Amino acid sequence: MKQFSIILNIILLAAVAVLFVLFFTSKPKAAATTEIQQTSQTQARKGDIVYIKLDTLINQYDMYNDLRSEFDSKLSAIDNDLSKQGRALENDAKSFQEKYQKGLLTRSQAETMGNDLAQREQELRNLTQQKQMEMAEEESVMFNNIMYAITSYIKEYNKTKQYSLILTTTAATNTVLDGDPGLDITDEVLAGLNAEYIKERNKK
Repeated sequence: MKQFSIILNIILLAAVAVLFVLFFTSKPKAAATTEIQQTSQTQARKGDIVYIKLDTLINQYDMYNDLRSEFDSKLSAIDNDLSKQGRALENDAKSFQEKYQKGLLTRSQAETMGNDLAQREQELRNLTQQKQMEMAEEESVMFNNIMYAITSYIKEYNKTKQYSLILTTTAATNTVLDGDPGLDITDEVLAGLNAEYIKERNKK
């Protein structure tokens, strides 16, 4: 009976020792894993697949903001001009209607003035459509120039970084649903783009 008790105690001690060893040797591994994960979030490396938040990049790109400001000013001026012409036409139409209703115009005068107003209305519609098409085309060219500047810069940028693939993600098209923040190169690319654009702008 004593022998059985001694053997049982030896087995229990051995089991406790094994658990003790397992417990303390597993912790450094977990810490090492955490350290690796933290390192991977710190900086993208050569050969990585990285991504850019295109919405953020464009909205904070100085070239976009300058061109957008110019475009909006031009659009506002056109809108004001068309509105002014529209109000003038509306006032003339009201004046014509009042005179006609009061019998202050001959039939010939009323016909001439009515035709003139109709022609002005059609011309204003045509001008509005023309300006809408012109501004839509100008906006498209503006975005093409911005994207050309971005893609040209990224090609040069990646000659040094040598990433395997550079993806883009936007609110509308989520190419990257989830990713390591360390693989997000938006801020770095944005800083380089703005520095290059400011240098070119200062030359003018």
